[in-house]
Amino acid sequence: MTATTISPKNADPKLDPEFPPKLENIADNQPESEPKKVISLEEFLVNPTDRIEWVDGNLVEKTGMTFKHSLAQSKLARFWGNYKDSSGQGGEVLTEIVCRTGKQGRRPDVAYITPELLPQSGNFTAFSQSFPLIAEVASPEDSGEELFAKAQEYLESGCLEVWLLFPEARLIFVNAGQRWRLFNGDEVVNSQSVLAGFSVAVSELLA
Repeated sequence: MTATTISPKNADPKLDPEFPPKLENIADNQPESEPKKVISLEEFLVNPTDRIEWVDGNLVEKTGMTFKHSLAQSKLARFWGNYKDSSGQGGEVLTEIVCRTGKQGRRPDVAYITPELLPQSGNFTAFSQSFPLIAEVASPEDSGEELFAKAQEYLESGCLEVWLLFPEARLIFVNAGQRWRLFNGDEVVNSQSVLAGFSVAVSELLA
C-alpha cells in the first residue's frame, strides 16, 4: 500500500505553513509476510489437507471442478462400486483419497482398491502406493500433457490401469500398462485388467 498527499494547486509550502510539504509514493511500513511453511512428503501423507496434492515439494490445490467434472466423477465411482459388488470382486471404490507415487502425494479423482490391498484396520489417511485402478477427470484448467504424465506416474508406482476422462470432448483413454486405447462417445469402454468384465457406454458416463 502507498500513501500520497496532494498540495492544493499554486500553493507555496514555504509561504503557507498550514500546508504540509508535497509527498508522493510514501510506502507504509508493512511487516513482511511469514514464509509459507514447507512440509515433507512424509508429513503430508500423515496429515493430508483436503483437495491438496504434494508435488515436487509444493502443496498444490486441485481446482477447476465443473458440473460435468463432478458428474463424471460421481457416475464412475457409482458404476465401479456397483460392479465390484454385483460381480463379487469386492474391494472398495474411493474418491480423492491420497496415495503415494514414487515421488509425489497424489489425490486421484476415483480409485479402486482390491480386497487383498485393503488395510486390516479398515482405515487410512494415505495409501502407500498407487491404487490398482485409477481415474482422473479432466477439468477445463487441466493440461492434457500433465494428465498423461500423471497417469504414467501412477503406472510406475503400482497402478495396473489408468482411465483419463475428458467430459467436454466425450473421450476416454485407458492404459493397462502397455499402450493407450481411445474410446469415443459412441463406443463402450471396458476395464482392461483390474475390474474384469466391467464395461459402460461412454455416452452414459459422459452424458
